[in-house]
Amino acid sequence: MALYLVTGGAGFIGSHIVHALLARGDRVRVLDDLSGGRMHNLEGREVGQAGSGAPVEFLQGSVDDAEAARNACEGVQGVFHHAALVSVPRSVEDPGLSFRINVQGTFELLRAAAAGGAERFVLASSSAIYGEDETVPKVESMAPDPVSPYAGDKLTGETMLQVWGRSFGLGTVALRYFNVYGPRQADDSPYSGVIALFARAALEGRQVKIFGDGLQTRDFVFVEDVVQANLLAMDARDLAPGARFNVGTGEAVTIRDLYDEIADIAGSGVEPLHEEGRKGDVRHSRADITAIHSSLGFTPRVARREGLERTVRWYGERGG
Repeated sequence: MALYLVTGGAGFIGSHIVHALLARGDRVRVLDDLSGGRMHNLEGREVGQAGSGAPVEFLQGSVDDAEAARNACEGVQGVFHHAALVSVPRSVEDPGLSFRINVQGTFELLRAAAAGGAERFVLASSSAIYGEDETVPKVESMAPDPVSPYAGDKLTGETMLQVWGRSFGLGTVALRYFNVYGPRQADDSPYSGVIALFARAALEGRQVKIFGDGLQTRDFVFVEDVVQANLLAMDARDLAPGARFNVGTGEAVTIRDLYDEIADIAGSGVEPLHEEGRKGDVRHSRADITAIHSSLGFTPRVARREGLERTVRWYGERGG
């Protein structure tokens, strides 16, 4: 029974990783400052303090705090690093906060993980690294072209992973997420994921905002498939230090078609409102998942329609 650290483990993706680790018989330590995460995402699990031996040990703290990082990494076999400021628009509004959490926080976790004897470190990175390059699908060998502080911060994190792998022998993997969605994603903020916002509005019969003409495309991947990628990356061996893999489906949909599909599932006939595009957003994004399939055996299992139905149903059951 191994002990793993999940930073941001009370958040959207992190809590799904926590539940998956417990389901396979591992123990988990969570480091979360609860700025975005919620303890109810860990409901149904025995949660105790660090060192208590509970299936889930919880530490409230920030990843950019060196002491919190050291305490969190003590005795863990691997780290799933998901604590982050994840919004491109918010990183443009407050680049200093984005750097502190996404760069300084990753540095502190890498330093603590190496010092504490962890074997593996998996970073939640982002497809935003590819920037405005019009080439699709996006392949890991493409030159990075970040156009937002968030994307630049994630690229810096990937570089640090490569350095820590080469200099300190820590097994490091960066997973470049495309657009992740599913149950537990926050739907109560302007920075929430687009599917969460669309689902909530459609269920309530409200009008949604689509930035730009709605013809921009994205590759949406269900959270359970993202969890699959994380577990495969943690368990993999013989990878190059700082190995980088796209995590998506290899398929893209326009934002307008996505809204129409969600509205159909929710039974909403409300037309969206189009507004001016947002600074830092890219036009087209779709993952090439050849590398993660051949190296880790990753294959998406949840089709978009099924994932959307499960997601909309969850928001409907959750209520307002």
